[in-house]
Amino acid sequence: MLPQMALDKKVLIITNPKIAGLHLQTLLAHLKAKEIYCHTLPDGEQYKDLKRIEDILEAAFNHRLDRNSLMIAFGGGVIGDMVGFASGIFMRGIDFIQIPTTLLAQVDSSVGGKTGINNHFGKNLVGLFHQPQAVYIDPRFLCTLPKREISAGLAEVVKMAVCFDKDLFKALESLDLSKENALLEIIYQAVSIKAKVVAEDEKEHGIRAALNYGHTFGHIIELQSGYGKYLHGEAVGIGIVMANTLALALKLITQDEFNAIKSLLEKFAIPTHYKIANVEYFYDAFFLDKKSLNAKIKFILPRGIGEVCFRDDIPKSLILEVLREFA
Repeated sequence: MLPQMALDKKVLIITNPKIAGLHLQTLLAHLKAKEIYCHTLPDGEQYKDLKRIEDILEAAFNHRLDRNSLMIAFGGGVIGDMVGFASGIFMRGIDFIQIPTTLLAQVDSSVGGKTGINNHFGKNLVGLFHQPQAVYIDPRFLCTLPKREISAGLAEVVKMAVCFDKDLFKALESLDLSKENALLEIIYQAVSIKAKVVAEDEKEHGIRAALNYGHTFGHIIELQSGYGKYLHGEAVGIGIVMANTLALALKLITQDEFNAIKSLLEKFAIPTHYKIANVEYFYDAFFLDKKSLNAKIKFILPRGIGEVCFRDDIPKSLILEVLREFA
């Protein structure tokens, strides 16, 4: 829950107009500081760019923040990524706090210190690792969240379950979203998994890359659809199905496991279908993925449910064959 915060410093809250209208007064009621300022940014993945980073920095300089000041990211994953990046480069780095207001941000993106912005080459290709001073997760903020956003957040939980926790996968299969506080235990389990993985591999040199399961495909879907058609979690859901199609072709998972994962995504109204316009163009976009090294595409693929593996030895012919199934 959101605690009472007393801070002897200047604070700059970064949010978007929707969250400000719904929840800013709640945050202000929990916050005391030497000076408090608020800056709003447009809502949407298409605005996660260098222009908006410059806007945050401009606000920070206009309010005369210094190296002892603090930024607060108050919103979803887009706000969190941008504030993390901006605070990481303002005066070579100041503290920031994450207060995520979407399920996706609460279960995943607010934890771990990844920050970044998009450009026309791809998603999150410009950024840095900058850990928040604290992350405050308050499920009450989810009460105003549209069902589509809840579904998008659950895609990230499915991702973690398939990669790391078969029991969590079973819990999701029986999850009844109509019950009050149904998401509380799910949020706790997802954050616990994420925190454990990040503690083991903060800079993503090893196991943390597994958290990109579904993202290798999903990021390309977001890019090629203009960051407007799909929410991030929706693109990840489709990406999970694409990754699983490749895993099925490699006999890493069974048809029953493939069906179970797809059925779970569909249970939460997460999209599982996508039409690739140009297979070769889609394939070429893999090489801009941050995990690709030495002209090799690294795929994160499930090995059953509850395990994950990395593969960079898959022939182009097989990858194209899988992509054609979505063409």
